[in-house]
Amino acid sequence: MTPVVRYAPSPTGRLHIGNIRPAMLNWLFAVARSGGYILRMDDTDLARSTRAFAEGIEEDLAWLDIRPTQLVRQSERTALYDAARDRLIAAGRLYPCYETEDELDRRRKRARALGRPPIYDRAALKLTSEDRARLEAEGRRPHWRFRLDGRPVHFDDLIRGPQTVNTASMSDPVLVREDGSYLYTLPSVVDDIDLGITHVIRGEDHISNTGTQIEIIEALGGKVPFFAHHNLLTGAGGEGLSKRLGSLSVAELRTSGYEPLAVAIVAALTGTSLPIEPYDDLEALAQRLDLSMISHGPARFDPAELDTLNARLLHTMPYETARPRLAELGLDREDLWLALRGNLTKFPEIAEWAKLVTGPVTPVIADEDREFLATARELLPVEPWDETTWSGWTNAVKDATGRKGRALFMPLRLALTGRADGPELKSLLPLLGRKACLDRLSAPPDSRI
Repeated sequence: MTPVVRYAPSPTGRLHIGNIRPAMLNWLFAVARSGGYILRMDDTDLARSTRAFAEGIEEDLAWLDIRPTQLVRQSERTALYDAARDRLIAAGRLYPCYETEDELDRRRKRARALGRPPIYDRAALKLTSEDRARLEAEGRRPHWRFRLDGRPVHFDDLIRGPQTVNTASMSDPVLVREDGSYLYTLPSVVDDIDLGITHVIRGEDHISNTGTQIEIIEALGGKVPFFAHHNLLTGAGGEGLSKRLGSLSVAELRTSGYEPLAVAIVAALTGTSLPIEPYDDLEALAQRLDLSMISHGPARFDPAELDTLNARLLHTMPYETARPRLAELGLDREDLWLALRGNLTKFPEIAEWAKLVTGPVTPVIADEDREFLATARELLPVEPWDETTWSGWTNAVKDATGRKGRALFMPLRLALTGRADGPELKSLLPLLGRKACLDRLSAPPDSRI
């Protein structure tokens, strides 16, 4: 069986780091098995869904290298939901209810006060046709509930193992609002049947919905897919992530300079038994990650892990991978990239580090080091230079001045680069060239060269 999965965001805002977890887990599952990946826009909430947000979601997924095999919009599939609604009504599984939200709230409070579970009492099933006509004459419009079987629903979760949801302890869910619009459940089930979804991989907050959805699928004669409920990505303190709370968006991560592969790896591997470490690409990650490796405990997102992984990916990034982006910055030089990449935490920093070579820099020269640097300047070898030049030069300076260790190397670094940290000078020296080194070693105070 070729698997078909779906990722179903609501276009009511931009994706954040928590939304990326199910997007990635579904994509990696499909890639590893050469399966289909459907992007389904759950845009039935016409008041909050916008085309701009939908386009933003597509842009975010493309940045992460997720390429859906099909895109569908629920707002364009209403006829399918209407047909399913009518079938359920005809089968006696969908029934009209006329209670207001205030009346339902009072019933729930009364049930709690009596020590009973606050589930819907199915009072609407006792209404006669005359009762319904009278209520509608009063101006009431029905909402529609799905009549549950009220039985234990069993399914084998691919992450959490055998599960049972007893629908006897649940209220019959509302599938259609008073205005005729659909809540999430019915369109989702109808789409899963129509699109041939074989595996539903989603957050553990949907486990209780699964019993209801299985009953609706069976009532519509559909094939029940496999389910896998993963742990949710939370903040470092265990707090939930949401668009409403302003959690870190994918767009922010992109503009902040993070590598899409780093974001993808952290979103997928946090809360699994696999270590968070570099992979060549998503294909390589897909071949390693299995749903059985996902923990049943929390998946806490640590920004420090993302920073560390981002830097590790850059430190080993091949020149050919970096080349198009270097060209955009006017820095398309392999020697420059190989010398500087080890100091990057984010790719855009390459422009600042490149100034160590291209200038200008402000050499830092202490008065007590000027004589030492004059000697170093005199001993600077002739070109051509390579990575052995630094060692040969500093050994000669050491013999001539008696300096060693930090007292030898730090004044040279400060004079040549203007800073106490940075790339290895054995790699940097050939890029600087002899003239630039001579100028910086003898620079007057506060000069920029």
